[in-house]
Amino acid sequence: MVSIVTWNINSVRLRMPIVERFLKEHAPDVLCLQEIKCQEHQFPYDAFRALGYEHFAVHGQKGYHGVATVGKIPFRDFSRHDWQDNGEARHIGVELTDPDHRGMVVENVYVPAGGDIPDREQNTKFGQKLDFLERMTRWADAIDRPTLIVGDFNIAPLESDVWNHKQLLKVVSHTPLEVDTLQRFMDAHGWADIGRQHIAAPQRYYSWWSYRAKDWRANDRGRRLDHMWASPELAKQAIAHRVHEDARGWDKPSDHVPLVTEFAL
Repeated sequence: MVSIVTWNINSVRLRMPIVERFLKEHAPDVLCLQEIKCQEHQFPYDAFRALGYEHFAVHGQKGYHGVATVGKIPFRDFSRHDWQDNGEARHIGVELTDPDHRGMVVENVYVPAGGDIPDREQNTKFGQKLDFLERMTRWADAIDRPTLIVGDFNIAPLESDVWNHKQLLKVVSHTPLEVDTLQRFMDAHGWADIGRQHIAAPQRYYSWWSYRAKDWRANDRGRRLDHMWASPELAKQAIAHRVHEDARGWDKPSDHVPLVTEFAL
């Protein structure tokens, strides 16, 4: 059994108290964080070690972006891809190395948000997002081992992944062009959407609520921006998946919540 979590933490140093709370309450084997917003030497290693997490793969940069994978079980750095093609720290891959889970790869990715205007000509950030996904798609064509890719994809593909499908069709994260581009990535490797294996559409499924809402729970204008996708054979070993919505209401929360999947390997 192995449990893996993905969480856009929106500054790991600022949110370390809620990370500690989550790890004490749920104790996953592997935690994948996005938007750590710090350089590698600034990462709070000691705080994680105090909780029993002694294995690290950190790809950071000053003030922005950044991803990190920490574990109670051992792994090795496996890959660092620059799918943004500009040096930003948006990906880290690890391979689990302990005897019970050896060979499983966990890819941790933070896809660009894409700005506010869903037009490549008017908004270069939107074009960069689409190009990022196309580079990921070409990479996925060559995968030849059990792989889990997790993170903030910044796309809510299904109607039940957003609070109002019609109102968000022209809003970046739910536009048909983004959804089609993400679908091509899924098709490239035959990824299985673990979340939707366990929380089948059209059930409501959100992982992000804007800070702008005065009462995020009552307002409930969420989107499913965070994902956990597995290679076809690995997906068959996923036995449980949970969304920890309660974390959105903790003190000084991230605007994203943790997702956890358990595998029987």
